[in-house]
Amino acid sequence: MVNIHIKELLPHRDGMLLVDGLMKVNREEAVSRSTVREDWPLAEGEGVNPLILIELVAQTAGICIGWEELKKKGKNTGGMGWIAGVKVAVFHGKGIPLGSRITTHVRRTFDFEDCHEISGTVKVNEDIVGEVTVQIVKSVPE
Repeated sequence: MVNIHIKELLPHRDGMLLVDGLMKVNREEAVSRSTVREDWPLAEGEGVNPLILIELVAQTAGICIGWEELKKKGKNTGGMGWIAGVKVAVFHGKGIPLGSRITTHVRRTFDFEDCHEISGTVKVNEDIVGEVTVQIVKSVPE
């Protein structure tokens, strides 16, 4: 695990912070770990709707971008001022059981100034459960 506090890199708190731990982070990629809990958004019955995988990729992408901000400026900008859009989302299955351990791996596929495209693969154990590409744009120039 990487020794950095996720809350330094993301503004999410309480039930919206889905990432439990960080396994790898650098300018090009990040790998996070999460455990599906009943207090997650989109939890229903015995599991969670796969739409939550979009948020896992977005949060892991936010960690990658936040880490770069931290390295460049000595502090993170608080994760504020970014807009994320979903370019592609493919889900393999109808739900993810409570207690599942999820690994989310994201990699930058495009950068231009404050515009980024980041593709992610989400796995439960070794099984791919989702593939998501998000586009992230800085909404407020510095």
